[in-house]
Amino acid sequence: MKNTRKKPDWLKVKLPENDRFAEVKKLVRDNNLHTICTSGSCPNLGECWDAGTATFMILGDICTRACKFCAVKTGKPLPVDKNEPIKLARSIKLLKLKHCVITSVDRDDLPDGGASVWAEVIVQIKKLNPEITIEVLIPDFNGNTEHLQVVIDAKPDIISHNLETIRRITPEIRTKAKYETSLKVLGYIAGSGIRAKSGIMLGIGETFDEVLETMDDLRLVNCEVMTIGQYLQPTRQNIEVQEYVKPEIFKKYELAGLEKGFRFVESSPLVRSSYHAEKHVK
Repeated sequence: MKNTRKKPDWLKVKLPENDRFAEVKKLVRDNNLHTICTSGSCPNLGECWDAGTATFMILGDICTRACKFCAVKTGKPLPVDKNEPIKLARSIKLLKLKHCVITSVDRDDLPDGGASVWAEVIVQIKKLNPEITIEVLIPDFNGNTEHLQVVIDAKPDIISHNLETIRRITPEIRTKAKYETSLKVLGYIAGSGIRAKSGIMLGIGETFDEVLETMDDLRLVNCEVMTIGQYLQPTRQNIEVQEYVKPEIFKKYELAGLEKGFRFVESSPLVRSSYHAEKHVK
């Protein structure tokens, strides 16, 4: 069913027209690079590229899960590209990035969930780009801490794993992932000494108090960074938007999160997981 809710003006954004943006756009196009910035039609694409940061997806574009908010294809993934780590590292060097964010589809078909590929990607990026900072936005690895440790041992600067929504709505929109498993993953990351980060979407039926409760849950596992953005229905097959949350409500969440002890809270309608990611390293 088509979502007939009209997008408010605060969700409309115009891409910048400057030399840095044009340079990155040309390099991405000419070299056939796969960035979430472009494939996900991110509203912050221009701002991030201008700041020297971009987000890439590894391990293919077919996910073994079928979450109701996500437009990524689901099914049987293709075999792992063994050359992906070095190819991605070279692409990042070509783009002259200061900071990069790496994410992936879920690969429940692989014995380690893809953890070894994650680690090799981080190692190769660091080798060819020694000055860059790296954030990885990882799946839950089914809560397997041995697989999670493989990623941790590669020493990215930040490890992010999204809760996506509040506890009550999780079973409705996440097909396999569990709220408690995600909290366990975040707690393990924080316990390793690497900064833990998570994010949620608004506008799918959550209440104000439930968002505050989610913040408390994240702080209990020492998650230091939180992103909060507006859910936008990517296709007709995905769940519909129930509400376009006003910017002033996002601001209230930001202030509440900072009061609860988060080091960084990015909260506004256009915020996505990697928004201002380069600042969260500091």
